[in-house]
Amino acid sequence: MEQKKKIPLRQCVGCSERKPKGELIRVVRTPEGEIVLDATGKKNGRGCYLCASVKCFNKARKSGKLASHLECEIPDEVYAALEERMARGE
Repeated sequence: MEQKKKIPLRQCVGCSERKPKGELIRVVRTPEGEIVLDATGKKNGRGCYLCASVKCFNKARKSGKLASHLECEIPDEVYAALEERMARGE
C-alpha cells in the first residue's frame, strides 16, 4: 500500500482555525527584531501563522495575539506595512 504524505497543520492566530501550513502566511520576528511576512515559511526567527485575509490579520492585531505569539511589542507602522502587504497579496 502507498503511504500518504502527512500534511502539516498550523493554527491561525486570528480565527484559531487549523489549516494546512501551505494555505497560511507566516509572520516572523527575526533574530534582529524585525517583523516580516514569510511567504516561504522558512525564515529564521519566532513565527506565527495567519490566514491570507486582512480580516484575520485585524482580528489578531486587535486581540493582541500577534504581539503575544511573537513575544514583542509591534509598532503601529509595522502593523500598517504588514496589512498593506497582505492586502496586495505578497
